[in-house]
Amino acid sequence: MIKVFIIDDSMFIRNSIVKILKAKVDIEVIGEASNPLEAMETFKKIGMPDIFILDIEMPKMDGLTFLKKLKSEKPLPVIIFASSPEGKLNSSKGLEYDSCEIITKPKSLNEMKSEEFIDNFVSKIKSLVDLKIKKEVVEKETMSSYFKNVIAIGASTGGVQTLEQILKNLNPFHPPIFITQHMPKGFTASFANRLNKICVNSNVVEVQNNTIAKKGDIFIAPGNLHLEIEKVENNKFKAVLKDYQKVSNHKPSVDVLFKSFASEVKENSIAFILTGMGKDGALGIKKIKEIGGKTYGQDKESSVVYGMPKVAYEIGGVEEQVNLNEVVDIINNIK
Repeated sequence: MIKVFIIDDSMFIRNSIVKILKAKVDIEVIGEASNPLEAMETFKKIGMPDIFILDIEMPKMDGLTFLKKLKSEKPLPVIIFASSPEGKLNSSKGLEYDSCEIITKPKSLNEMKSEEFIDNFVSKIKSLVDLKIKKEVVEKETMSSYFKNVIAIGASTGGVQTLEQILKNLNPFHPPIFITQHMPKGFTASFANRLNKICVNSNVVEVQNNTIAKKGDIFIAPGNLHLEIEKVENNKFKAVLKDYQKVSNHKPSVDVLFKSFASEVKENSIAFILTGMGKDGALGIKKIKEIGGKTYGQDKESSVVYGMPKVAYEIGGVEEQVNLNEVVDIINNIK
């Protein structure tokens, strides 16, 4: 049974949602409130739900403030109801928080009663809760999972779509993956959150400093900070963020990530240099190859821009050129 809690200052919306969900045998509305402060008092008595239906514009505490508090204390799936243009803009900011979906509020009772709206609404509730359950199972399994190899990936132009195509096809419990994608500050968080929603077998985050890597983790380097890996103990590594000048004309730099792998992970490194303009990562991946790690470059045919992998291959840093399907197979077959 999926437990739902509704937070909306419109009694009409709350009552309408209750009527819709009462007809579903596998969903239960355990409570409702006109604002988050009232809701938090109710939680003390009835406990937390599996998912929230949340308005953004409310008195006493707005929805985004509540989302921030929820994320820091107990992250749960949320469906945001947006109405006004301002509400839609604020709702889009809510997508920075994991397990969020936006639904536009119906303009009439007839629209809310429509089969199309009800099917979409109920489907989003179930899919968000299912995704949360799957990620909890993966997280539980990975807490004690042993891993030998760690993966480093560098990409630039065309990398957003390329990474999405690769990462969404990974098997559960894959080795930790550290990614430097050339991207400005402010964009990497939303990119990581988008990946996290579509990569059901992974935990994708814009990584924070000193985060310990586990199986199933995918760490995205924040814009305007260099990402390195550091060995904590045998088969235990953490992400380290550094704030210094550009390397290879980039920050974050793929060369920085790869060179740290060569130093810390050594022969257990598996590195991929993907589509991108320029030569960032070429020298770093060559160091990984020289230390005994496995190195791969995206081939010309599948690259949006055959720049970074071309340079890496030409200087002897790439052991094998591969297409995207082969990248997926290599990662999924790592023992």
